[in-house]
Amino acid sequence: MSIVMDAACLQCSLRRNLAVAEPLGSPEETMDFARDLMRLYLEGPKDVPSTWHAPQIARLLHERYGLEIDRFRQEKLDSNALVLSHMPQIRQRVQSAEDPVLAGLQFAILGNYLDFASLQGQVSFEKFTQMLDSAEEIRFDRAVFEQFCQDLKNGKKLLYLTDNAGEIGFDRIFAEAVSESYPNIEITFCVRGGPALNDATREDAEAVGIPFRVIDNGNLIPGTQLDQLGAEAKQALEEADVILAKGMANVETLLGCGYNIYYAFLVKCQRFVNLFDSPLMTPMLVGEQNES
Repeated sequence: MSIVMDAACLQCSLRRNLAVAEPLGSPEETMDFARDLMRLYLEGPKDVPSTWHAPQIARLLHERYGLEIDRFRQEKLDSNALVLSHMPQIRQRVQSAEDPVLAGLQFAILGNYLDFASLQGQVSFEKFTQMLDSAEEIRFDRAVFEQFCQDLKNGKKLLYLTDNAGEIGFDRIFAEAVSESYPNIEITFCVRGGPALNDATREDAEAVGIPFRVIDNGNLIPGTQLDQLGAEAKQALEEADVILAKGMANVETLLGCGYNIYYAFLVKCQRFVNLFDSPLMTPMLVGEQNES
C-alpha cells in the first residue's frame, strides 16, 4: 500500500537535497549534511514512500542552514497570484466547453506543473502561461474519466485531495464544474496540515477562494500518509464515495490502498515514467480500482 522508496528514489532525494545545500556552505558542511540525510533514511521505516522523510529533511535544512521550514512560501504566494490572474478567463473557457467537467479536469491536471519541489529550478510562469493556451488538448484515459463521472453521478461525497499551491486555484474551477454538473455530490477539499514543500495549506485554499468545506490532513507529509492522518481527514476518507487525488505524492502514499480514488497528475520523475510506462510530463488519470 503505497510506492515504497527504492534505490532510484534514494538517489533522486540525495541529489535534489544536496543541490539545495551545496551553495549554502563549504564542501565539508555539504558532506556532513549528506551523512545526516543518509542517517535519516537508514533510521526510518523500510516500507514508506520517499515523501515520508520530507518533514525531517525540512527540519534538517533548517537546523544546518537556517532555511525556513516553509522555504517555498514566496513561490506559493506567487503561484496563487498567477493563477488568480488567470481564473476569470479559465472559468469562462470551462463553463463554455462542451463538457465542463472534462475541461475543468484538463486545467486541473495542467496546474500540476506548478511544482517547485519536483521540478526543481525548472518551473517557468511564462511557459505555464503558454501551456494554458492548449489545455483543452490534454488527453488522458477516457474510459477512466467516464467511470469517474459515473461514480460522481451515483455518489454523495467527493473528497478532493489537493497538491500544490497555485494549482489549487484550478482545482477550484474543476470542483465548481463538478458541483454544477452533479449537484447531488458534496465536495470536501483536503490540504496539508502545515508547510510541506510548496503544497497547498488552508492559507492557500483561502487565497484562491475555495467555496467548499476545507479540512487538512493533520501532518506535514506531502501526500496522504494514511497512518499519519488526523481524525477529521481520516473520517472524510472513510465516508467519501469518490476521491480525487492530485499529484504524484498522493499516488506515492495511496496507490494500492483500495479506496475509490482517481489519481490526476503529470509524470515528473523517472520512477513514474517506469511505473506508468509514460514519458515525462504525460497527463495521467488513473483509477485505483483499475490499478489494483
